[in-house]
Amino acid sequence: MEAVLAALKRILGWRRRGAIAAVGAGAALAMVLSACGSSGGSATEGASGSGLSGRVVWADFGGTTNKARYTAYFDDFTKDTGVKVASEVESDSIANTMLSGGKGAYDAIHVGLDQVYRNKANIAELDPDVPRDTNLPENIRDHAFGTFSVGHVQAYLAATFPNGGPKTWADFFDVKKYPGKRGWMGSPGSYDSACEMAELASGISVKNLYPLRLDLCTTKLNELRPHMVFYTSYPQIQQLLTSHTAAVVAGPSGQAYGLLQQGVDVTISWNQAIVSPNVMAIPKQAPDTSNIQALAKVFNEPQRQAQFAKLTGYGPGNPDAFKHMDARTKANIVNSPEHKDVVYQDSEARAKQDDALLAWYTKWLAG
Repeated sequence: MEAVLAALKRILGWRRRGAIAAVGAGAALAMVLSACGSSGGSATEGASGSGLSGRVVWADFGGTTNKARYTAYFDDFTKDTGVKVASEVESDSIANTMLSGGKGAYDAIHVGLDQVYRNKANIAELDPDVPRDTNLPENIRDHAFGTFSVGHVQAYLAATFPNGGPKTWADFFDVKKYPGKRGWMGSPGSYDSACEMAELASGISVKNLYPLRLDLCTTKLNELRPHMVFYTSYPQIQQLLTSHTAAVVAGPSGQAYGLLQQGVDVTISWNQAIVSPNVMAIPKQAPDTSNIQALAKVFNEPQRQAQFAKLTGYGPGNPDAFKHMDARTKANIVNSPEHKDVVYQDSEARAKQDDALLAWYTKWLAG
């Protein structure tokens, strides 16, 4: 088992996937960009007289979230400064090296907030003139930007439960009252809020969730296991629901939001939805700190965060963004002020259990 976990640590980087599953390394492009250095780009100096030039290398997990970033942030930043944003599908090996204090190609890395706590010593502080995301805990705001809050929720087709479906996590585990298969996380690195869900279903109060009780979570998950259908990538959530393979699916809210955007009548339960902050971190060894610090300023603008939320269904780091959202968007954002019964992850507490969590979930999946 130790050998298996060691291999997983190298492959997965012992990092939660947050909102989006990793889809590849892309190390070749990263090496080329690294060789270019912070001043090697061909872009001209910004037309606004910003004094900036070149590029930044942005590492995330691609998909619709990355496309939304271009629409809400990157395109205007490039237009205003002349600095190009080169998006790279995040490579575990590069990200882990830089989060450990080593050199690499990335100027910004998508991570779960718990990873910022774990690697704070190797993550640069934001410049004093970069506005902070006040939806983050005060003791970590200086080291993270580009916050978007993911809701770990349960979702189902409205037609599956015409008289009303499950609301709490206890309901999710109750297959007698709400019959049908349960879509569940089947990848070791994407355990998300699995243990929190199990604890809440067991009756543990929100204030007593941490530290997570892994043995209790194992017992509770084993109860539901015969009724689980596992997915290994997040887009499969939509397939499980629309094909009626699963009656209810647990996972990131953005997938259910995507179905709503397609006109599918999906119900998302916000009662006990678990708020998981994902952020961007600037490693201290970032090749171009001037450009990435300038880009970080753009990410706090409430209008842009509201636009990003509408495109993705993920919540903002700046609470003023809610003032710029229409009612439909706001209703489908996990950390919206109207959602009174959500549960906030304690990322600092989770950071202390990250290794144990991955080991636990890997072992549980293996049966």
